[in-house]
Amino acid sequence: MSQQRCATIERSTAETTVFVHLSLDGTGQASIETGVGALDHFLTLFARHGRFDLTVRARGDLHVDAHHTVEDVAICLGQAVRRALGDWRGLQRMADAAVPMDEALAHIAIDLSGRGGFVHRAPFPSGAVGQLDCDLVRHLLETFAREARITIHVVTLYGMNTHHQMEALFKALARALDMATTIDVRIAGSVPSTKEHLEVDG
Repeated sequence: MSQQRCATIERSTAETTVFVHLSLDGTGQASIETGVGALDHFLTLFARHGRFDLTVRARGDLHVDAHHTVEDVAICLGQAVRRALGDWRGLQRMADAAVPMDEALAHIAIDLSGRGGFVHRAPFPSGAVGQLDCDLVRHLLETFAREARITIHVVTLYGMNTHHQMEALFKALARALDMATTIDVRIAGSVPSTKEHLEVDG
């Protein structure tokens, strides 16, 4: 590939300041500092297993809780994926990945549809990993899907250990996204839709 698909997103509000730089065609290098240790860990896994180069710097109102920081990181990461994909031509578009982590299993299916959506049919894991509440992970995925304009289905997720469940989930997301964003040389100049159009602008 002659040019890496990269994007930089910055967001500043009264609640957070976030910087994200993403290269879809990287080697899995990550530099993550959000102030939420578990989020740093899981985003590092996401980068490594998706072969994305990812830098995230976030400062948020953690004296309240981690909600605003997690949400705004998800907004910026989703926008970075959307922008890095350029005109979305030639993409594999759809992919899925099942990833075990010891006793836990996550199975994620992705469609780079131009329409943001998140579905989880089974109960989402409860509890927290460090400062990161599992409900915030659900919110992160929902927000990421909306901002990236992709559809994410978590079709299975089980396990006994919450950390293992979250780790399997982020690894599965990474593997599926890596495959879906791969360029298929057979259709390199075409939009991967019979409509010949995806709603990816804006």
